[in-house]
Amino acid sequence: MEKAFKYRMYPNREQRILLAKTFGCTRFVYNHYLAKRKDAYEKDGITLSYLACAKDLVSLKKEYEWLKEVDSIALQSSVKNLDTAYINFFKKKAEYPRFKSKKTHRYSYTTKYTNGNIELLDNKVKLPKIGLVKIKKTRPPKGRLLSATVSQVPSGKYYVSLCYTDVEEVLFPLTYNETGIDLGIKDFIVLSNGEKVENPKYLKKSIEKLKKLQKQQSRKTKGGRNCIKNRIKIARLHEKIANQRMDFINKLSTRIITEYDIICIEDLKVENMLKNHNLAQSISDVSWSKFTTQLEYKAKWYGKVIKKVDTFYASSQTCHCCGYKNEGTKDLKVREWICPKCHSKHDRDINASINILMQGILAKKKKKKTTAGTAGIAW
Repeated sequence: MEKAFKYRMYPNREQRILLAKTFGCTRFVYNHYLAKRKDAYEKDGITLSYLACAKDLVSLKKEYEWLKEVDSIALQSSVKNLDTAYINFFKKKAEYPRFKSKKTHRYSYTTKYTNGNIELLDNKVKLPKIGLVKIKKTRPPKGRLLSATVSQVPSGKYYVSLCYTDVEEVLFPLTYNETGIDLGIKDFIVLSNGEKVENPKYLKKSIEKLKKLQKQQSRKTKGGRNCIKNRIKIARLHEKIANQRMDFINKLSTRIITEYDIICIEDLKVENMLKNHNLAQSISDVSWSKFTTQLEYKAKWYGKVIKKVDTFYASSQTCHCCGYKNEGTKDLKVREWICPKCHSKHDRDINASINILMQGILAKKKKKKTTAGTAGIAW
């Protein structure tokens, strides 16, 4: 099992210059071979392979001598990242690769571990060509070191993410509990036991300050010192909101994984939901996708089960007591309703979470029966 450990870096002036050069060179190599692969396909109808690009990199370094100033493995990794982007595109997992821009103020590069070129010490990390860089070590890593990803965020902070393999699996003790989760905007999640976790709405709390800073930015002279200072202020505020949101999601997902063995959740298509301009900002603020991703990888780490329920299953319209589907509850304003068939009173969100749990367990049982039937035929 692979696991990444992220630390904040504090490079000195010389190291910051070298890091800026490495970010620039890896971006140049990525864009160069993306343009080359596009031209080859448009003119000759052929696709350049990773090996062809990797071989050509040697001659590119002779042509542009300044490419030799940075880590050679980082440049090779840039070519590999482009190839991975193409593979994901052909598998329909991602869009067509795009050119990288330096105007995003978000940079990164990856370098692989070979012959002790990367090493983590007490309060420093050794990186190829960069040397020993001061870090804030929060927790000791475990396993065998594979690679290091160095990044710089728009606020100007530097981070290093060290990827380790052969990490020992730590399984949480079984609780024999199961839950269904209904995702929402007013309440972040509603569990099938009736528990409601309020949505902290971090963006909404900082939106006025953000609007004020963005208004100031529009009046600054582009490229001026005050413009750069104000841009960093905006970036820091965005970073604060993102960190608050991530901290909340981390703690909540860990609690749910600790307390429950089987977790059933809606398989929401967030991209489609964002097309609703009235709810787009609120949906972005709740970060359902990040929460679901965290639940999935933590369940894999700690030996728990995640079951996803179909997007089009009418969980909030179906009575969990008798199965009657009430079309009148499609309107989101209807928060409580009484079943016309069995006369049970329902809270919209709690009813939805119970249905999600029942549907998830039912799907799990069906899968077991199918597997057992197939095994019988095989024998």
